[in-house]
Amino acid sequence: MEVKDFYKQFCEEGFDENGLLNHFRVTAPKDFNFAYDVVDKLAELWPDRRAMIWTNEQGEEKIFTFKDISDYSTRAANLFAAHGVGKGDTVLLILKRNYQFWFAILGLHKLGAIAVPATNMLTTKDVVYRMQAASIKAIVCTCQCSVHAYIDEAEKKLGVNVVKFSTMGEFPGYVDFDQEIEKQPAVMERVPVLNTDGMLMYFTSGTTGQPKMVLHGYQYPLAHIVTAVHWHNVDPDGIHLTLAETGWGKAVWGKLYGQWLAGTCVFVYDFDKFVPTDVLHMIEKYRITTFCAPPTIFRFFIKEGIANYDLSSLKYVTIAGEALNEEVFKKFKEYTGLSLMEGFGQTETTLTIANLRGNEVKPGSMGRPSPLYNIDLVDEDGNSVGEGEVGEIVVRSTREDQHPGMFLCYYRDEESTAKAWRGGYYHTGDTAYRDEDGYFWYVGRTDDIIKSSGYRIGPFEVESVLMEHPAVLECAITGAPDPIRGQVVKATIVLTSKYTPSEELKKEIQNFVKKTTAPYKYPRVVEFVDSLPKTISGKIRRVEIAQRDREKAKEQQKQE
Repeated sequence: MEVKDFYKQFCEEGFDENGLLNHFRVTAPKDFNFAYDVVDKLAELWPDRRAMIWTNEQGEEKIFTFKDISDYSTRAANLFAAHGVGKGDTVLLILKRNYQFWFAILGLHKLGAIAVPATNMLTTKDVVYRMQAASIKAIVCTCQCSVHAYIDEAEKKLGVNVVKFSTMGEFPGYVDFDQEIEKQPAVMERVPVLNTDGMLMYFTSGTTGQPKMVLHGYQYPLAHIVTAVHWHNVDPDGIHLTLAETGWGKAVWGKLYGQWLAGTCVFVYDFDKFVPTDVLHMIEKYRITTFCAPPTIFRFFIKEGIANYDLSSLKYVTIAGEALNEEVFKKFKEYTGLSLMEGFGQTETTLTIANLRGNEVKPGSMGRPSPLYNIDLVDEDGNSVGEGEVGEIVVRSTREDQHPGMFLCYYRDEESTAKAWRGGYYHTGDTAYRDEDGYFWYVGRTDDIIKSSGYRIGPFEVESVLMEHPAVLECAITGAPDPIRGQVVKATIVLTSKYTPSEELKKEIQNFVKKTTAPYKYPRVVEFVDSLPKTISGKIRRVEIAQRDREKAKEQQKQE
């Protein structure tokens, strides 16, 4: 067997007369475990094959083979087990782009524990909620940020003690992951799991209440074969870069499951602040062959002078996370000769709609449904809509189907789970229309979720923080159009009687949000108003504010 054919043992594929994928079915055994059945098997078959190239801003570099990854993940499993972590336990991973993330998550897979990746931008409030909601048993945290202080504060607030591991340095009260992992054996007995067991969990923002916990089972990695092979179009002998930080779902889309099933090497650039020229230099230096990032990144590339870099190694480029500006598409193709291949999915799913390999691209379109899913567009009554009509994107599936690409449930939230899966569909909450060629065009959310620079931000989370500021009487969080980021967070605020609008107050409120919750959520635009638009029942009409801002943006564009 050649490495390029390795993934085929886990699926059935079919193609039309033009070579386009038109059939795909996962054939997972009931006890499939990615860490054993893919990583360990790759290590057995091709031990010296490159699995990961890691580098950082300081110029350090590490290259890991599949044998290295296999051994270190087993050592990690034994380390976790030695500290009381076992099957079904939840472990929070706050590891930025540290290479230890891969050791840890695979080690947890081997134990049958539930990995809970999270961004390092969390503050005390965020950590408290996550620890409590998910009953976190242990935390693995990087020393390259200040989040450990928030973790320690969260422990005190909750009156609990969890097992804490540190990477890239030492913290008082934390087990040194890097030192202790070396002392562990690289052998262990296989822990049996089922596809219906929880493996991976992400917190995802909603419009009401706190973030929901999206729980995936053990067959989930196999659904990412389509992501890597047929969308990213990875080369088994190439190097793939997805820019995402490990705290986000996009990381396992582009830095782990599908890529290694396809036998390709993943490239990890560990940085704190995104600098477009640095990333362009990495692509040039390491001869990256396939690349995936949100459209915002390409806007920055173009702005910073993409023509000054040798990007000839790039063979295929994909985008996701936000709407694509057609001008960005044209400019990038002008410089590189490559089309930006858009794709769509959710934390709850894998890639559901995309411009798959071989598809003719329509700039701005999400593409066509993946053959892994039965996708439709429906109206409010659940009826399919016609060509050109806007409908909600749904997957014809029930929870009982155990669809390999779908999440198991919203953890500990049966109400939200039932709301998402109803009437024989999974409801995405996203709307689109379909053209005469079967291409989908994104319209927006059925709710008020904001998508900014690849982040998914729920208004409720930011509003609840704003309401803690003494100047804020009422507020509404919406997404305002932005030429760089697609959308930015906007706060429309009614002040209490003791405060008057000023630029100083705007900055004070912005800094307050930055310090209280993850900084990517802070409102870049603040508008003070006398009153907020409301329904008869008194609910704030965010949609009205957003519509008004879109109209303003259109008028400004006309004037320019």
